[in-house]
Amino acid sequence: MAKAPVKYYVVDAFTDSAFKGNPAAVCLLEEERDEKWLQAVAAEFNISETCYLTRITDSASPYPRFRLRWFTPVAEVNLCGHATLASANTLFSTGLVNSNIIEFDTLSGILTAKKVSDSNPTDVSKIQNGGHDCFLIELNFPAVPITEFNSTEVSAISKALNGAQLIDVKRTTTADDLFVVLPSAKSVIELEPQFDAILNCPGRGIIVSGVSPPDSEFDFSSRFFCPKYGINEDPVCGSAHCALVKYWSQKLGKCDFVAHAASPRGGIVKVHLDEQNDRVFLRGKAVTVMEGCLLV
Repeated sequence: MAKAPVKYYVVDAFTDSAFKGNPAAVCLLEEERDEKWLQAVAAEFNISETCYLTRITDSASPYPRFRLRWFTPVAEVNLCGHATLASANTLFSTGLVNSNIIEFDTLSGILTAKKVSDSNPTDVSKIQNGGHDCFLIELNFPAVPITEFNSTEVSAISKALNGAQLIDVKRTTTADDLFVVLPSAKSVIELEPQFDAILNCPGRGIIVSGVSPPDSEFDFSSRFFCPKYGINEDPVCGSAHCALVKYWSQKLGKCDFVAHAASPRGGIVKVHLDEQNDRVFLRGKAVTVMEGCLLV
């Protein structure tokens, strides 16, 4: 029996403008598919993340719950912020859920997405939401601890970042990413990484960040490079902010931030650190740019 077509949406996350932010393909599954198919579809889309949603019908939760998996073009990952935001935006904006809160069953546990009223909607969000009910989405994610990086490979990391001056080098404990601090947000924006050299660095990928100047609308800027997972530069890495907020909260003495993803596509992430519960709230907008069906 032939498989039913799979509806998909391509959504730009952490932006209010089409073709900015971080694109994710959101595929709505009526039944489970094998991992070979899931990975093949992600390779076919060949964007930073393709994710799969399957409704869970036997949940005891009062909120709609979906199984959610994330795939880069070459591998499944344990946590992804922008594709979760894209998934929530798809469910909210298409009317597939009748709730302001959605729960996702993931490899990182149960994650929630909450619809939050947007007091400053853009023209795009007005059009996509029929001129009303414009919203942001708030994700509740686990904080990602960072630890010391004791290695003789700091010079190799600097070389991979085109000789950049490294103010601090640490490591995340969950995804095993290098966590590099540069002298300023300007240094982050102007950075020209050497992706072949990053492949030879330890860890999964490299998060770089730098503090913004006092007159900036942002608190810090960041970028994330992950060529080992088929993504030279992730345009806006939501999960990286779960580590970034821990570091910058200590350095800047506060828990609320407006963060700038300084990739060429650019993006904005509003971040709150809940120190007591060790959780991170990521808030952002999303724009649907494409929809269609997978026929295989």
